[in-house]
Amino acid sequence: MTAPVELEKMLPVYQVEHDCILSRQGDITLAYEVSLPEIFTLSDQEYEAFHQAFIKAIRLLPRQTVFHKQDWFVETGYQADIEREGLGFLSRSSERFFHERPHWEHSCYILLTKKPEERRASSSLLSNLLRRSLAPAQTLQPQRYLDFLDQAGQFERVLRDSGFARLRRLDNAELSGTLSQAGLLERYCGLLPGGSAPLLQDIHLDGGIRIGEKHCQLFTLADAADLPALCGSRVNYERYSTDRTKFSTGFAAPLGQLLPCNHLLNQYIFLEDVPQALQRLESKRLRLQSLSAYSRENTIARDATHDFLNEALGQQRLPVKAHFNILAWTDNPEKVNELRNTVSSAIAQLDATPRLETHGAPQLYWAGLPGNEADFPMNDTFDTFLEQACCFLNLETSYRSSRSPVGLRLGDRLTGKPVHVDISDEPVRQGVCTNRNKFILGPSGSGKSFFTNHLVRSYHEQGSHIVLVDVGHSYSGLCDLVGGYYFTYDEQHPIRFNPFYIGAGDTLDTEKKESIKTLLFALWKKDAELSSRSEYVALSNALDLYFDLLQGQPALFPCFDTFYEFVRDTFTGQLRQDGVKEKDFDIGNFLYVLRPYYRGGAYASLLNARENLDLLQERFIVFELDNIKDHPILFPVVTIIIMEVFISKMRKLKGVRKVILIEEAWKAIAREGMAEYIKYLFKTVRKFYGEAIVVTQEVEDIISSPVVKQAIVNNSDCKILLDQSKYLHKFDGIQQLLGLTEKEKAQVLSINRANEPGRHYKEVFISLGGTLSKVYRTEVSLEEYLAYTTEEAEKMKVQAYARRFGGDLRQAIRALAQDMRAGTLNP
Repeated sequence: MTAPVELEKMLPVYQVEHDCILSRQGDITLAYEVSLPEIFTLSDQEYEAFHQAFIKAIRLLPRQTVFHKQDWFVETGYQADIEREGLGFLSRSSERFFHERPHWEHSCYILLTKKPEERRASSSLLSNLLRRSLAPAQTLQPQRYLDFLDQAGQFERVLRDSGFARLRRLDNAELSGTLSQAGLLERYCGLLPGGSAPLLQDIHLDGGIRIGEKHCQLFTLADAADLPALCGSRVNYERYSTDRTKFSTGFAAPLGQLLPCNHLLNQYIFLEDVPQALQRLESKRLRLQSLSAYSRENTIARDATHDFLNEALGQQRLPVKAHFNILAWTDNPEKVNELRNTVSSAIAQLDATPRLETHGAPQLYWAGLPGNEADFPMNDTFDTFLEQACCFLNLETSYRSSRSPVGLRLGDRLTGKPVHVDISDEPVRQGVCTNRNKFILGPSGSGKSFFTNHLVRSYHEQGSHIVLVDVGHSYSGLCDLVGGYYFTYDEQHPIRFNPFYIGAGDTLDTEKKESIKTLLFALWKKDAELSSRSEYVALSNALDLYFDLLQGQPALFPCFDTFYEFVRDTFTGQLRQDGVKEKDFDIGNFLYVLRPYYRGGAYASLLNARENLDLLQERFIVFELDNIKDHPILFPVVTIIIMEVFISKMRKLKGVRKVILIEEAWKAIAREGMAEYIKYLFKTVRKFYGEAIVVTQEVEDIISSPVVKQAIVNNSDCKILLDQSKYLHKFDGIQQLLGLTEKEKAQVLSINRANEPGRHYKEVFISLGGTLSKVYRTEVSLEEYLAYTTEEAEKMKVQAYARRFGGDLRQAIRALAQDMRAGTLNP
């Protein structure tokens, strides 16, 4: 048995200083943390542009440089923060639901190593791992270091200017670590997750690699014979593709984000002296030429070398040496075979041949140590061009959470990891969107109501004022849960408003008076009838005198009844005294037409409400129009009141987000002559820190309605689509109308095509300003599901439990969820 050796004596790193790693052989290594684009968000053209950016950047590096890209994928679980201040009932249940949800945390580093000109190349027979005594080959020269820094800065600038990657130079502490946090060197030696504390572990290299309790396996792509015949910047991802669209991922994505295990993806590109490299290959070609008569394999190798040299010289290709490997590990020795099969399958997806390293694995692992890239065994590399080598670079990362305080919780498409998404403020700040308006399209059963419930609930918890116009009772459960106002109509409980009431914090301004006059004229005149100037003045005077009367008599309750009595008993005399003729203002006709809304009339309750009065300060209001959308009298009145309520909030609530969401009711509103209001709303709401959201489910509604085409779609920078599979063969019209790109079309048509088995969720596509687009999961806890559900049977269960708990909906949902998880439902 070999005696153990202290790592410090074997460590090839001499020192970490000036934010560099200095090796004992005189190598200088700069390390960068890299932020990559999120997976499933790039188009074919963007993949190619990113690929070309890497080629341009690497070309700027000097000869004798090693480009090492190291991608870490470490399994971790989501840690819930249940005790966070201000967490609501549903948010707390969501935290519990996602607690310990496994996902792979990705971090990416680029290490640039400059070797001394005189340094000998390493091989499997010559490695600093095999020597106990190490000494620097030369003394570092300051000018060489400064020149290398300048060239590395150009490399960084090209990648940053591409717009796809952000690079941040690691400092001394991040490289070597601190007493409380492991640095990059210590992380690699122990395969530790990011942000972890230092941990001493044994490293066993005899009979394989074992680090502490981690059993490791190393797979390589190091032989040209094992590589795929074709490679590129991207590849089709068949799980999300259709017969009409091809969904793209990076060529190396199966070895990166799509490989579901703990692993490191090491990507090496070695920049040699080009004339020497070509001379070496020319000598190889001549040698094969002389041996070609003895073997057909030699003839084929000679021709391949000949073609390689011709391409290098004829097309000015940059010949390099490359190597790629995957270091995968598991804590469970019983899963080693499963790990081998998982990685081998991923490599096979590239049409490459998996190769499990055994004897050479320790040296390859050791060469991957940051700062030790120059000691890589060159006999484990293959000759290629820079363009082909860059195809094997991982170009993507996992979904990132926004740092914005507002937004909603959605899920990472691959694992369901919860991410915080701001689709309102952050895009406006970044200049991606010019307004916060949203257009939501989703057929029945696509999860549209779930998403909109989730959206408005999140906004409400963050302090927004919400006004919902609905048909179908999709928001009744959520409204009850948050204690909002729910206006609906049935025979026993007719809908009630009071436009004359002025609540706390509200004032009788010109807009309030104008909205009341608009309402009164709507009740008095038909659509075809025009009001005269004298009628407008008379009604204005009546309102002024009425509100003066209210100030003088505080006991008088403001409502339509008292206003009607004032006009009948007092204002009539005022008109006679002023000599107003009947042709100028027919007071008798006015009182007769409005008599059904006065006490004892058929619609006496409509404008005389004594509860739910302070709508300006109420933060969650639902107007349910299902039973009155075809009513010739009630519907026009209700739409005017809705308009007045939201415009009042929009103009009077300073610094508060206002959201109006109009479900399928927009069709009825537009039919009743409210199209101009919708146009006005979508064009001006952004100026008042507000957003308008319209939801629809039928494609024909979009195409046939000029209101949607001109006002809503053109003024909604955020477009949200749910499952459109039933419109697969007529999606071109939707794409043209909404202005979707080919990439966005492929994303939309990939929705719900390969959902994770065993989990219940629907996917949603979100496009911001036509430049940023992504597909998320809408996955919620059982408590959230019961609050949002529109299924009649499930809503009845919730109501039955609520009656058991005296109407307490939170207790009802909590108890019902517990019973459903236990598999026992109480009667």
